[in-house]
Amino acid sequence: MTEYVAVIGLGYVGLPLAVSLAGAGVHVVGIDRNPAVRDAVHSRRAPFYEPGLAEALRDLPDGMLVATEALPDSPAPSAVVICVGTPADPQTLEPDLTQLGAAADLAAAHIDDDTLVVVRSTVPVGTCRDVVLPRLSRRVSAPLLAFCPERLIQGRALSELRSLPQIIGPLDEPSRTAADRLHAVLTERRVHVSSLETAEMIKLAGNAHTDLIYGFGNELAHIATALGLDAREVVRAANLDYPRPDIAPPGYVGGSCLTKDPYLLIHTSRAAGYVPPMVTAARQVNESVPRMAVERFTARLADLTGRPVSEAKVLVCGMAYKGRPETDDVRGAASLPVAQLLQGQVKTLAGHDFQVPAGTIRDLGYEPVTLEDGLRDADGVVLLVDHRRYREITSAMVRSLMREPRVVFDLWGVTERALADVPGIEYVRYGRG
Repeated sequence: MTEYVAVIGLGYVGLPLAVSLAGAGVHVVGIDRNPAVRDAVHSRRAPFYEPGLAEALRDLPDGMLVATEALPDSPAPSAVVICVGTPADPQTLEPDLTQLGAAADLAAAHIDDDTLVVVRSTVPVGTCRDVVLPRLSRRVSAPLLAFCPERLIQGRALSELRSLPQIIGPLDEPSRTAADRLHAVLTERRVHVSSLETAEMIKLAGNAHTDLIYGFGNELAHIATALGLDAREVVRAANLDYPRPDIAPPGYVGGSCLTKDPYLLIHTSRAAGYVPPMVTAARQVNESVPRMAVERFTARLADLTGRPVSEAKVLVCGMAYKGRPETDDVRGAASLPVAQLLQGQVKTLAGHDFQVPAGTIRDLGYEPVTLEDGLRDADGVVLLVDHRRYREITSAMVRSLMREPRVVFDLWGVTERALADVPGIEYVRYGRG
């Protein structure tokens, strides 16, 4: 067998990387426990939605990317890249490194002295040294190890693999050289830092900072609602031609990274003896958005319909965690807490998304529907994402299909131009009192 790179985990992080490496002429063996994922790769189909991924898979030369359940016994790969999930426990919010430990064990069983191991999964600071390195050291005396974080936006993963600077945090100089060589086939922009730990913190710092920025926008939304003002008007006017950092508009902060990585940073910081109040507060504010949205929506519905909310049909639009760039990823999406809050409160809970499959919508707790069927005879609509195609919802559609008083709660203002201030439609936007 020719020299190859192994990628463990063929999800939203690992598969775009594997396809990009293979497209650059690197033989890749992808490891994934899910047979449906392996079958999709073998059939040159994308197992999830990511623009350009299906086409890139189809364009690969034969044999450049194969998907298996386990690493070949021999020869040893030139590199192993770990791209598995590192979730936060939903109850304790502590990091769950079970998959990472299993992936490190798998890598350790197949490396030799020249194999580079790269951790791309997001981890608490110190994980590579404390969890991965001991496993590798039991196999070889001087492991090659680097932390090279994924920092991509879903919806632009393939292009950003080549355009974004790649952080490289090595264990030592030989590891730095090997990691630089591997990533040189993808991007000319490599940023070398001094240690594994520095690179681990860079990833956490970036996402926690993003969460904090968005959290301030949501704080403004709550204040403006209480004061009867419009937070988006405040933000637009404050930002217009003003040379200071932009204020983020309010909206739900979702996804597997932004809903989890701040907790990894909090865990890291607490272990070192410091509790970070700003990171903690931002997460609390952002996690309050679904509850506040549902409470405001159901209160308005109850006030205006003259019927018990328990008799209502409600359509929720946007099952994925975001609408732009569009994705089918429901990890960290508002749709799950919204379903949990509305189930039992309303008679019919329908769900729609332009990319998320019907089976996934059903698993989230909704009755999957087309947009038109969802609107038909609905008492209320909740729009959770900023997908551009929801601009297709017109006042004529709402007036002809929905039951009076036609309550529409719009988290991002996608339908504001079409529906706000239209007689017969009660339009409510998050952040506007």
